[in-house]
Amino acid sequence: MRPIHVAPSILSADFAKLGEEIKNVVAAGADWIHVDVMDGHFVPNITIGAPVVKSLKPVTPVPLDVHLMIENPENYIEAFAKAGSDYLTVHIETLKNPEEMLKKIRELGAKPGLTLRPSTAVEKILPYLHLVDLVLVMTVEPGFSGQSFMEDQMAKLKIVREKLDQLKSSAYLQVDGGVNEVTGKLCRQNGADVFVAGNYVFKNNYAEAITKLKALT
Repeated sequence: MRPIHVAPSILSADFAKLGEEIKNVVAAGADWIHVDVMDGHFVPNITIGAPVVKSLKPVTPVPLDVHLMIENPENYIEAFAKAGSDYLTVHIETLKNPEEMLKKIRELGAKPGLTLRPSTAVEKILPYLHLVDLVLVMTVEPGFSGQSFMEDQMAKLKIVREKLDQLKSSAYLQVDGGVNEVTGKLCRQNGADVFVAGNYVFKNNYAEAITKLKALT
């Protein structure tokens, strides 16, 4: 497997000084910056929109990894792509035509990602793995930070890892939710190579937390 990438989630950052927070976590070793976009419909929370992503782009020297937890993403992917999303991940539950959507994201200049809720069967995404640059396996219910890690999602993670390997895909396999040095070890053992971490990074020493995640085996 490729080296671990760490993508701190700005949902846990101090929004009053977001540019400074991003600068500090990148200096501490962050590889990507993870942006959680919620609409209050697909998930019971509201966060940020494309204008915020656009404002973050000039101050973020690493890829912006944007996770759309929204209904009708086809109405918004162009705005988020133009705003500067490097990776743009959509939920299989929200897609009327997954193949068309993933191809459209790539045409817009972003790298397409695909994800699913913990309650959604992994088989729903397997037919589309050849179209993506990123697969996100949620280890909490999407919508809020600080939830407990769902260990039962490791079976799903392992299946996706095996399928990507069969396809000889270079797509990243990402985990998000309750990630720390203990739960992260389980994720690594089941094939994950990108770790989204919110509270674990932003509520601790940034460099120490990121270093511990990158050292997982």
